[in-house]
Amino acid sequence: MAEAHALGALDAEESAAFAAHLAAGCPGCEKALAEARWLVSQLAYLAPETAPSPAIKERLMRNVGAESHVVPIASPRKSAIPFWLWAGVAALLMLTLYSTWNTHRLSAEVERMQQQATAEVQKREKLEQELAASRQEAQMRAILTNPESTKIMLMPSKKDMPSLEAKWHSQLGLVVTGYEVPKLSGNRVLQLWLIPKDSKAKPMPSITFWPERDGKLAKLVANPEEAMPEVKALAITEEPAGGSEQPTSTPLWVGAVS
Repeated sequence: MAEAHALGALDAEESAAFAAHLAAGCPGCEKALAEARWLVSQLAYLAPETAPSPAIKERLMRNVGAESHVVPIASPRKSAIPFWLWAGVAALLMLTLYSTWNTHRLSAEVERMQQQATAEVQKREKLEQELAASRQEAQMRAILTNPESTKIMLMPSKKDMPSLEAKWHSQLGLVVTGYEVPKLSGNRVLQLWLIPKDSKAKPMPSITFWPERDGKLAKLVANPEEAMPEVKALAITEEPAGGSEQPTSTPLWVGAVS
């Protein structure tokens, strides 16, 4: 029964009986079964080599070709990042965008307010300058038209220079006017001097000024440092920009206070 058992030819009852016999211990049957199994394994080498038929080969190639065109559909991979984390990133991005937009809006608003403030300051300064100019013009007109003002003629030191005129009011101030005054060279200015009656006293410096482009001159000394009775003459010299403590050149105009 060893060969039949190795070939699997025994029925269930015979196979169970042979297995029980082997389990009881029978060295002869165990050896016979081993030889039978070796013999069965050698039967495959006894068959002659045979090539497959063309029909089988064609069917095999057709099946292989069909399987090669089948592309397996990969199942979608589940994201490793949880949904709540994506929601948090989106919320943070929206907050960042809003903060950036709000910052630009506030910056633009601040810049606009600064421009408005600067424009208001410039407008106020311009109005103040115009008001100061109007007040100065009104004060000059009051001095020039007041019958109590003292007229002082300032005579030039050169014949080709025009004469200047000054009017001095004891309470309103002093005005110097002229026409066709020559231009000054470089950083030079005209400076008014009050010449005291005391011969030992030094000339007292007053305002510095220069003529307009058309040669017109109209300057106001609102608060003269000395009263008219203590001054005997007015003089105008050419000085460096900023003026001088004492005259550095010969007077261009001189006028006695009568």
